[in-house]
Amino acid sequence: MLPQWIIAKKRDGQALTEEEIHFFIEGYGSGDIPDYQMSALAMAIYFQDMTFGETAVLTDTMMNSGSVLDTSSIDAPTADKHSTGGVGDKVSLILAPLVACAGIAVPMISGRGLGITGGTLDKLESIPGYRTDLSTDEFLATIRECGCSIIGQTAELAPVDKKLYALRDVTGTVPSIPLITASIMSKKLAENTDALVLDVKWGKGAFMKTLEDATRLAETMVEVGTKMGRKMAALLTDMNQPLGHTAGNALEIVETIESLRGDGPEDLMTVTLELSACMLTLTDKAANLDEARDMLHGFIASGMALEKFRTMVRLQGGDPGITDDTSLLPAAEMQRDFPAPASGYISAVNAETIGKACIVLGAGRREVEDNIDHAVGVSGLVKIGQEVKEGDKLLTLHSNNPERAAEAEAMLANAFEISTDRPDEPELIAARISGDDRS
Repeated sequence: MLPQWIIAKKRDGQALTEEEIHFFIEGYGSGDIPDYQMSALAMAIYFQDMTFGETAVLTDTMMNSGSVLDTSSIDAPTADKHSTGGVGDKVSLILAPLVACAGIAVPMISGRGLGITGGTLDKLESIPGYRTDLSTDEFLATIRECGCSIIGQTAELAPVDKKLYALRDVTGTVPSIPLITASIMSKKLAENTDALVLDVKWGKGAFMKTLEDATRLAETMVEVGTKMGRKMAALLTDMNQPLGHTAGNALEIVETIESLRGDGPEDLMTVTLELSACMLTLTDKAANLDEARDMLHGFIASGMALEKFRTMVRLQGGDPGITDDTSLLPAAEMQRDFPAPASGYISAVNAETIGKACIVLGAGRREVEDNIDHAVGVSGLVKIGQEVKEGDKLLTLHSNNPERAAEAEAMLANAFEISTDRPDEPELIAARISGDDRS
């Protein structure tokens, strides 16, 4: 069996056997199959798709490329959440400490920026000293002490995905349902949690551009997780405009802290609270979603959620002082307001364009080895339905490079649409899918 035979078979639209998938993925993991052949197979999968059976085998093979987390030392129900990625999506940063307040252990293994979407790890690493590279023992110890921990992939958990994740980012093969499913679920199943909630985004700022594609992805992931014995739920959420008012690493940490204080943007908190409520019901910490929402609001109002976040930051080497003084976070040298060209109502805020502008500024990666500028991005983003007058601020651009700032500004000129009539606000949560009922 040769790798090029498998590539050609998938290129021609044929289903791969379990043996062929094992051979290719294990070979890529060991280094016997090089990046260029893995890139070719990923591109073939992107164009020719995979059956559910192929996707399940791919997920299982990637999960078993390493070890599965032993959570037996955690005396609490375990649950995690994953987002398929979006612009301004800092939900995980709020959700993990918030859910931990209910006595649920949240072992969250997250990723870096992928395509136009920001990465949870990149955001956390804007906190001075914060470590995302904890050992498994340190990871479990942090969870036992404060109930949550957010780290990057360890060398032991789904190591093949770590290689493939970075490769997909720079080869144009990100928005593939089988590859997204295998990437997310191999990591999440390796965490060995009791429950998993998925935030599957659709729209201009998501990998899935249509609700139909997002629904298929959600159903595939829920089916894989259920088959593997997890309690599963997924929400389909809108990503045609950025979530919240910021995009960019340190700027999103600031908004996270504001949200944990009770001052979060309505759209961000709606999505966060619904995902969190699902986690509470799946783990039997709440009898229903209404009871769960009431509990979550209480954790924020009491300051308990912010304290959990502060403790997690401290235990992972970060400066907990950022929760009281956000000026301790990186800040850009240049800040410029972007004015509205006309008066009216904001009818569109193109999340994809804003995400690309943030990459140009340095908040994301153009190549695998690029360094992130944690200070840059945009803040003060207007929302669809908001009324503005000519010259009003649509956003504030944060930059450390005049040339990059000029390039981003040229892109942002096409990011907003203004109409004379107030538009309908987008429906944030389009549907819910669970392992028991997909209606």
